[in-house]
Amino acid sequence: MEIAVYQGVEGAYSQLVLEYFLSQRNSAAQTRGVDAYRELATRVAGERAAFGVVPVENAIGGTVREGYDLLAEFGLAPVAEIDWRTDHRLLGVNGSRIENVREILAHPLVIAECGRFLSSLPAARAIPCEDTGVAAREVARRGAPSVGALAPSAAADRYDLIELAAHCSDDPRTYSRFIVFAARPQAHAEPGSANGRKTSMIVAVEDAAGMLARVLAHFGDAGINITKLDSKPRLGFAREHVFYIDVCGDVRDRALSGALESVRRDARSVTLLGSYDAHCGAPIGGEGMHNVRVAVSASAPRVNAAPPRAVATFPRVARSSRPDGTRLHVGGVTIGDGEFTIIAGPCAVESREQMLEVAAGVASRGAIMLRGGAFKPRTSPYAFAGLGWDGIALLSEAGRLSGLPTVSEVMTIDQVERMSETIDVLQIGARNMQNFDLLKAVGQSGHPVLLKRGLSATIDEFLAAAEYILAEGNPSVVLCERGIRTFEPATRNTLDLSAIPVLRERTHLPVLIDPSHAVGVRRWIRPMCRAAKAAGAHGLLLEVHPNPAEAKCDSDQALTLDDFAEVIRDLDGISIWSNHEALV
Repeated sequence: MEIAVYQGVEGAYSQLVLEYFLSQRNSAAQTRGVDAYRELATRVAGERAAFGVVPVENAIGGTVREGYDLLAEFGLAPVAEIDWRTDHRLLGVNGSRIENVREILAHPLVIAECGRFLSSLPAARAIPCEDTGVAAREVARRGAPSVGALAPSAAADRYDLIELAAHCSDDPRTYSRFIVFAARPQAHAEPGSANGRKTSMIVAVEDAAGMLARVLAHFGDAGINITKLDSKPRLGFAREHVFYIDVCGDVRDRALSGALESVRRDARSVTLLGSYDAHCGAPIGGEGMHNVRVAVSASAPRVNAAPPRAVATFPRVARSSRPDGTRLHVGGVTIGDGEFTIIAGPCAVESREQMLEVAAGVASRGAIMLRGGAFKPRTSPYAFAGLGWDGIALLSEAGRLSGLPTVSEVMTIDQVERMSETIDVLQIGARNMQNFDLLKAVGQSGHPVLLKRGLSATIDEFLAAAEYILAEGNPSVVLCERGIRTFEPATRNTLDLSAIPVLRERTHLPVLIDPSHAVGVRRWIRPMCRAAKAAGAHGLLLEVHPNPAEAKCDSDQALTLDDFAEVIRDLDGISIWSNHEALV
């Protein structure tokens, strides 16, 4: 039996939306709630669920950016949008009376949508909770006539509650917009058919006079209607903003595809989320539901049809499974095709002063992520092995103050959950590349992972390690070539630059290079950085220390802040490979 997942518990609006979508496909799939949106995304991306649903817009809260960002981060394919009327009812247990209610449980946005109704009950106080389903379930569990919940009428049936008041929203026309998504694009009707289509994207635009107008004009010139435009600053890029844009049309339409080509020329980056069936008619839900519909293509495959799979040794990491490549979004930073990501910081976190200085220094010189080791696997038992959890706290603080997402190595299974709470990317070091239990643990966490190649690992073994992580349902993996052990003693390791085109041809995962560990000598790092970018790497992982002579580990390979600035200047004139170039 196939499943479709939503965030929350039974009775949540997301479940109602998903059940309606499945009913339109005559699907027998079962809906299942999960605790968090990331778990929702990882289940669908890992093909443990056929469909998922996320809210992307609310009449009070506006754009729900987390919904868009999850689709982008996990490379998920939108299938259909559904506008759902949020017709809130006040629910209570049998025997309750509205004048006796003293506590009203509701989602924060629902509280905002029902302001006038709540003000009419001065003796009751509103208490925020995770979602409408949780609110109704908690009222049923307590069984107290003094407690009520703002939730849809369907929740009353599910939890044996009664309606104390109907139509509690300040505006009866209030609705939320949801996107149903799958792991990969679905078959749908041809362009120009009766079913309307929309396309969503996330576009980064330089903060310069006229740039946004120039980008948007390409849609207008092509006769394309923009239905949504919202913005936020792009983390790590002081003079750029990210815009969430929805337009009418399908990417296969000639007019839209031409406009997108022009947009790509003028924008700093374009993350195309995909095209999907647009909602038709009035919002669904509440009274009159039978008179409205959402467009679901008749040609789309049923949910219980087995999705096509690539036939490969490592099917999940194989490029054939995602020919356009994977782009990861970590705290506003994009890693993948069309981007060159610089991650910099010390080999080991040593002190608060050191971390704040290096974080501010690399951020001002061009880094967009911060690295730092708190747990250090050292060859000698007498070498500095890191500050442990104190180091994690210092790295996290430095990341927050500098605005840079953080990367740090996790060494044991019991560290995964705790480290995921404060560190943005979990690094699997070279010595742990084939620690299969650890690979499974980070795979189950759903947290972004930077996987380093083992000291003597073949490319097949490297890809197999990545497959372990993806097989557990976590598609957010970045590969890192850090040099392999050969007979040559002149450098610490041998940097295998030939691995870059090989990996880019064989896998959709982004590929970074760590020249610091590869050569082990400060003065040889700069030319390797240039070579890595020219060869098609998606970014660099560099060791930078304010005073390398005082570094507690790997001082010979640590760049100074001035050295790091020279590396960044070197890279400016080298173009970035596209996915197409990697395959020709």
